[in-house]
Amino acid sequence: MRAQLSVPDLSCEHCRRAVQGALGDLGIQDVEVDLVAKRVTLDTEEALLPAALKALAEEGYPATRM
Repeated sequence: MRAQLSVPDLSCEHCRRAVQGALGDLGIQDVEVDLVAKRVTLDTEEALLPAALKALAEEGYPATRM
């Protein structure tokens, strides 16, 4: 499943790496981070989405599904 998340606190390359790392720790490797649109697009199973949202919040990047 392809999901898009709104992540208002994205602003720089550090943010991109932090988001990719947090999601990568869950085994989610296909992650696109758009700093301008403040959006993260990822391919994952529906069951992992709550864990992904939690991981991003814990990393300091609260997200909502678009």
